[in-house]
Amino acid sequence: MKTIFVLFDSLNRHSLPPYGGSVVAPNFERLARQCVLFDNAYVCSMPCIPARRDMHTGRPNFLHRSWGPLEPFDDSMPAMLKSAGVYTHLISDHFHYWEEGGASYHTKYNSWECIRGQQGDPWVPQVRNPEPIDGPALREEGLTLPGGSVRQDTVNRQFIREADQWPISQVFSQAEKFLEHNHREDNWFLKIETFDPHEPFYVPHNYKDLYPEHFSQYAGRDLDWPPYRQVKESPDEVEHIRYTYDALVSMCDEKLGDLLDWMDRHQMWDDTQLIVATDHGFLLGEHDSWAKCWTPFYNEIARTPFFIWDPRCRKRNERRNALVQPSIDIVPTVLKFFGLEPTTRMTGCDLAATVADDTPVRETGVFGMFGSHVNITDGRYVYMRGNPEGQPNQPLYDYTLMPANMRTPFPHWRFAEPLESATFDFTQGCHVMKLRAPMSPDKRFETRLYDLETDPGQEKPIQNGAVESNLLASLKAHLVELDAPSEQWERLGLAR
Repeated sequence: MKTIFVLFDSLNRHSLPPYGGSVVAPNFERLARQCVLFDNAYVCSMPCIPARRDMHTGRPNFLHRSWGPLEPFDDSMPAMLKSAGVYTHLISDHFHYWEEGGASYHTKYNSWECIRGQQGDPWVPQVRNPEPIDGPALREEGLTLPGGSVRQDTVNRQFIREADQWPISQVFSQAEKFLEHNHREDNWFLKIETFDPHEPFYVPHNYKDLYPEHFSQYAGRDLDWPPYRQVKESPDEVEHIRYTYDALVSMCDEKLGDLLDWMDRHQMWDDTQLIVATDHGFLLGEHDSWAKCWTPFYNEIARTPFFIWDPRCRKRNERRNALVQPSIDIVPTVLKFFGLEPTTRMTGCDLAATVADDTPVRETGVFGMFGSHVNITDGRYVYMRGNPEGQPNQPLYDYTLMPANMRTPFPHWRFAEPLESATFDFTQGCHVMKLRAPMSPDKRFETRLYDLETDPGQEKPIQNGAVESNLLASLKAHLVELDAPSEQWERLGLAR
């Protein structure tokens, strides 16, 4: 048996035609006809690297630490496959893997391929400052900031001019080389992971040509890198950024189509599981906001596209309504596909029966980001639990043996206090460092409840004591199951 797992970054569910979107994406429509499509797929840990930790361990990690490497005690699905004799290979241009806080993810595979050049990847060396370009003009970093991602992205773009030079093109090209060499073999897992359509929305012009109604008329700044803040741009500029995102999704769609063509030509559907997912969505002006993480996790971010082809049940062109969480459910689903048992520390669910006949696997799912709202949904309601009025967003601690942020180790001052340690039911007996998190105690996360049936755009929070009480009881059960630290209960104003 074989598995191909395609992971996009920041792929918006509501943009895709199978979910009612208007992006030019015929291959996502084709994928929906070939696979089972999930209508109620939600994120778990946010954002990029925390989501990928979930995709190794099959459990949420956002209650215990922020962005960082895999821990020594973490279960890793690719590592488990490798140990069981299933060959594992990663092809990725997701440059966060090659930073301090992404260490130890790619090394869990038998082999891995690194494609350079996305966003601020420190790829092309250039001493002199680059000439300004319109694309990233909305970003607040300066072009002269040494090590700044806008400066580096501007340098990198000088060497990414033709479509085949785009990192995503190289990712899928390398995937085809893997398949050419290995498709006749058995027992392998291939992860094809691209940073696109994550911002900046830098895309070859031929994909913009798919949207002549906009690009032939627009005469403003060619903006493609929205900032993480409220919208301050003109309606025309907002529309332009959205169309530029759409064009990049169309490029993703074409690359996906190349993979589907390859599977068709070599009759891979008989023995190859295909999973297509994303880590989260992205706000493109909805809720008067750009991006993610600084806002509540509205459904534009939290509810994601998700597709599975399972050659055992061979269900295609069907939709599933069961509540699933791809980032933790993919782990046991893949392990069981290869005849392996998930560990007792994994809380995700095997989706084989859900793919076959929409068998439910959970009543509620929790999601969020370290130090932010802790969210729970049952598919109809979304409850965002914050810190009560008058209660500071504290206490909060990172629990880790790998003290690194996105790009750097934890600063030395975080170790100035005498070290405390702690252990949890998933740390396999390890005692981890308990380090006070540098979060502002003044940060206010307002508790909200939304009814998606009457308010799908989540524009007006509701008051409903019965619903809130039920979801709060379920949230507490999740906190117990996940062995959440005691201070998370305190921060959220909850009694055990």
